[in-house]
Amino acid sequence: MSTIVVRTPASQCEFGIGAADITPPVGMYHRMWGAAVHDRSTGIHRPLRAAVVVLRPLPNAAVEWPELSGVPRPQTVLVSLDHCLLRAPEMEELFRGIQELTGLNRAELLITFSHTHSAGYLSRDRAEMPGGNLIGPYLDALPSHIATAYRAAEDNLQPATMTYGSTTCDMGANRDYFDDARSHFVCGFNPDSAVMLPLNVIRVTSANGDKPLATIVNYPCHSTTLAWENTLVSPDYIGALREVVEHETSAPCLFLLAPCGDIGPRDGYVGDVSVADRNGRQVGFAALSVLTGMPPPNTDQVYAGPVFSGATLGAWHWAKWNESRAAATSAVKHVSLQVELSYLPTLPKVAEAEQRHCELIAEEQTARAAGDVERAATLRTLVERQFRLLHRIRPLPPGDFYPMPAWVWQWGDAFWIATEGETYHFVQAELARRFPHRPLIAITLANGTNCSYVPTREAFDRQGLYQTEVALLAPGSLEQLTDALAERMSQWNESLGERGREQA
Repeated sequence: MSTIVVRTPASQCEFGIGAADITPPVGMYHRMWGAAVHDRSTGIHRPLRAAVVVLRPLPNAAVEWPELSGVPRPQTVLVSLDHCLLRAPEMEELFRGIQELTGLNRAELLITFSHTHSAGYLSRDRAEMPGGNLIGPYLDALPSHIATAYRAAEDNLQPATMTYGSTTCDMGANRDYFDDARSHFVCGFNPDSAVMLPLNVIRVTSANGDKPLATIVNYPCHSTTLAWENTLVSPDYIGALREVVEHETSAPCLFLLAPCGDIGPRDGYVGDVSVADRNGRQVGFAALSVLTGMPPPNTDQVYAGPVFSGATLGAWHWAKWNESRAAATSAVKHVSLQVELSYLPTLPKVAEAEQRHCELIAEEQTARAAGDVERAATLRTLVERQFRLLHRIRPLPPGDFYPMPAWVWQWGDAFWIATEGETYHFVQAELARRFPHRPLIAITLANGTNCSYVPTREAFDRQGLYQTEVALLAPGSLEQLTDALAERMSQWNESLGERGREQA
């Protein structure tokens, strides 16, 4: 049977967006990389941003939202921060501060990160480090900036249409590279593993389509263009990406990082900010290409029949949605999941890790006293690694299983998912494979990263691989998480119908 209607994938909801500048002061503790030789930032490459998006079902929409069943108008308040991440204590403080200032329910909030590694290491226990005295006041003020952005989003909340499009972009690449000469894996550009990375773009317009409200760009690539040689505060490639899109659309651009535990820039780990800008422009122009090819809002492409000319031509036109189609795009479903995943059997106890941390500090001090600069530098890196291990294991719930939080939405024709931690790109690629006719917006680092990296099962066989060295969950956890997400999406997909097409 021939297709006569091609649906434009879309969602209708109430949408509002606000933003605030959250650039830290120059001189604040900045040392994110073990190989860095500086502690304080020396300047600003581009400002950092906190963006807040409010997504709320339309008043007459069909809604299933069990967690907020008693709330008259359930909503997701999505907070995106230009930071790498926050550890568990700072995340809890941030949640409490935002809730006190806004009155929001914890279940309404989802905080995620652009994951730039050039914003600074925001941990209060770095207060004694050079520039660390500025961390506390900065974190204290952060909820206020987010509350300001939230109020702006509330002020411009209005009925809107989100239209979805996608392409691929090769700015990012697989980063699990095997070093033959040393017979182990390193975390860096891997030209031996080709991967097609999806670039998903959402055009947000007013309900009647006459005004652009925002552009959302969803792409899976670590924000690690800039590394240990860079001393400037920077949003990495995301700053130039937003600049390109906002200049063309005259509307705010929100970047949402997709699962990218094994993905990084082809050209990365540099100190040259022009490389970050070039990477951002590449992604930004790819997003503009998608926007340019999008159809008019609130329309589907419909076969109009033959036109008899020198040849018999098939004519198509863009038809406005009828009432039934509009209702389908405004349907909303949401569920929060907790997937029980096993801890790694080799995970050390906190006391063991603390003892090893003290031993490494003593070894570093001995090397410095002996004038062994090279060994002292190596030990400083090992001290840092052990310190971060302690950060990872202290907040873990006791027992044999980690209750992995994840979220699934259906907004009209599209699925959205979010997971805590740094999952490998597999979760997004596999779900896209299973649901090829649904737009899929995938968000990583949602509400923190207590579970650390979540690699594929096969990645644990790669000797020396960084992501498995810092992983906390057992092999197979990512596949189990993917299946749990797919199970819920499959239930909803059956009611939606498989294809975005109608046939004669």
